[in-house]
Order: sequence, then structure tokens, then C-alpha cells
Amino acid sequence: MAKRSLKKKIYQFTAVFEKNEDGGYTVTVPSLPGCISEGDTFDEALKNIKEAIVLYFEVMKKDKEKIKDDEEIILAPVKVRI
Repeated sequence: MAKRSLKKKIYQFTAVFEKNEDGGYTVTVPSLPGCISEGDTFDEALKNIKEAIVLYFEVMKKDKEKIKDDEEIILAPVKVRI
């Protein structure tokens, strides 16, 4: 019997990568409170935050919470003269 392929929805989130003073990056996902990770390089930080998001949703599924992505978030640069 052939295995049936299950299609998974792809969710999109905004991640904020901040350079650390001692090197590496800290990453947060504003729409997922408490979802934070780090990495010594940008690529490592990206990989780590993807894993953190997957784990975050595993907990949400277990708790039967609704999963939503950032499709309604608007990103815009804001300039302020000080």
C-alpha cells in the first residue's frame, strides 16, 4: 500500500534578527510571544528560529490553540528626527 502524502500548510512569520555585541544573533518572532532563539551566524540563527517556531506550534496544537501567521501584519519603516 502506497503512503499518502499529507500536504502541510506553509506559515509565514516576521523574525527580528538583532546582532549581539559579542557576535552572533538573537532572534524573536513578535507575533509569537516568548518565541526566541540565537545563533553564532545569521544562517544558524535562521535555522534555530525555524526549529523554535515548529516547537512553539507543537505546544499550541497540544493545547488546541488556533494557529495563525503574520498575513495581516504590515511592516513599515518609521523615521523619526530627534
